[in-house]
Amino acid sequence: MERRTGVRDAEADGTATGPDPDARWLALLMHAAFFLLLGASLTRFLMRHPGEARTPWIIALSITLAVLYLLGPVLGSRPTPRRLTWLGVLVAVWMVLVVLAPSFAWCAVPLFYTGLRILPPRAALALVALLTAFVVAAQLRLATGFDPNLVLAPPAVAAVATAVFVHMQRQAVRQRDLAARQRELIDDLLRTRRELAATERREGTLAERQRLSMEIHDTLAQGLSSQQMLLQAADRTWTADPDAARRHVRTATGIAERNLAEARRFVHDLAPADLAEGGGLEAALHALAARESAQAQGALTVRCHVEGTPHAPLPDRVQSALLRIAQGALANVREHAGATAAGLTLTHLDDRVVLDIGDNGRGFTPEPGAPRATRATGAVRGHGLPAIRARVHQLGGTLTIESAPGEGTVLSAEIPLAPTALTTPEDPT
Repeated sequence: MERRTGVRDAEADGTATGPDPDARWLALLMHAAFFLLLGASLTRFLMRHPGEARTPWIIALSITLAVLYLLGPVLGSRPTPRRLTWLGVLVAVWMVLVVLAPSFAWCAVPLFYTGLRILPPRAALALVALLTAFVVAAQLRLATGFDPNLVLAPPAVAAVATAVFVHMQRQAVRQRDLAARQRELIDDLLRTRRELAATERREGTLAERQRLSMEIHDTLAQGLSSQQMLLQAADRTWTADPDAARRHVRTATGIAERNLAEARRFVHDLAPADLAEGGGLEAALHALAARESAQAQGALTVRCHVEGTPHAPLPDRVQSALLRIAQGALANVREHAGATAAGLTLTHLDDRVVLDIGDNGRGFTPEPGAPRATRATGAVRGHGLPAIRARVHQLGGTLTIESAPGEGTVLSAEIPLAPTALTTPEDPT
């Protein structure tokens, strides 16, 4: 009841979620109709009954009714006690007029509208029935004989007027409900859009963190590990073999220079330093093989071989990923395989490029579902194989590992060169 009353109040003053042009025009039409009917009734009475004793009363009551009607909008549209009192006085004055002059009965039609938009539904219908009864009685008084039309026409008019108003009221309620649901839907869509944007930003941040962690692992972390081992070796041989210690220190210095270049490249654009020198992937792989061999000082020999010729330059993203894969794989060979020889083979095919990294180390038993196992012990390690898998997955490729205890290991990364594969969104997993 409160909700419907609120809708009725909103219709009466032409506002709910905003001005209602239909309600405003209907109110203006009813106001004009009331004063037109009131003026016509007063004119008819003065023409038919000039000079009667009741004429001053009819004129006074007509003016009072007009003034009371004009006070309606001033009192507001809510069914407050003052508003209800006004309506009661208005109807009472009209009833007195009808008793004195039945020609004022047709002023009831605008009063129907006033009662319907102010009172609760049941009270409004009771008022309509009362006004209709007065109209019927007035018409019968004016008739010279019994006329069925005078008995049936006023209730029919009242029923039609009431039905039209109730229908318009319900349509207004539906429209406002629909507008409210639309606003809620728009709010939900905007909120969902903001949440989706926030989620995408978080996922992008996580993906970038994952990528940076792999970049750091494959470059700076591996270089720092090599420096640590070389400096420890230099410390052990510093007194017994100063020349060997100096070689270790010089090698560690070279690694530090490479790490410094990588760090600067991270700050600049995160491109691998070897690729930034302009030689391309093949030159970078040859340089990587030579550097790994030099750092091992005879303990490990790394060779690089390239097969085929690319039909078009490899995308920077593919070149960077393959170089990082080679760095990560050789770091695993150096730290865990105990190998004396390793090889990098880059094969260019029509629709894909394949990078194979093989060694003659101790090997291991690959375990599906346990990509973090090390070559030697199966213990959990850091970003080695998981980082390689992630890089291959980001490019839509496949990673194959062939190994057995005592038989070395071959790691093969196959990257498709189709445009759809190279535009696959990065997956941080």
